[in-house]
Amino acid sequence: MRHGKKVNHLGRTSTHRKAMLSNMASSLILAKRITTTVAKAKELRKYVEPLITRGKEDSMHNRRMVYSYLGSKEAVNELFRTISVKIANRPGGYTRILKTGNRLGDAAEMCIMELVDFNELMLGSQETKTTRTTRTRRSRKKADAAPATDAAKDE
Repeated sequence: MRHGKKVNHLGRTSTHRKAMLSNMASSLILAKRITTTVAKAKELRKYVEPLITRGKEDSMHNRRMVYSYLGSKEAVNELFRTISVKIANRPGGYTRILKTGNRLGDAAEMCIMELVDFNELMLGSQETKTTRTTRTRRSRKKADAAPATDAAKDE
């Protein structure tokens, strides 16, 4: 039975787990993307999303609460200065987990965890899909050949 088993302990003691999640959250906030196992990423999502929600409102109380979880001034400043600006209108779901396959050594399921609003490739692909047109080779040859013959006639 799994009564009361809400947290995946990840095979660690509680202090080790808290320290690991704090370091991973700081790395995610500073780098915007990290590579980890799927189990750790799912636990990190539960840990970091409430902190990002606190980052929307910049107050001394929220800064101190986030600092108590992260323990890094640089990560707290990054969260309240740059990340909170991009996620201001988003109601939740600040992270994305992209599975990348199994690790070679122990076949652990790996993934990339990233902040949603900071993936430039996915944001840019939606805008640039309709702008490109295709041309055939034949039309280019005719276009290039036509000015050359006009120039030859003038001489």
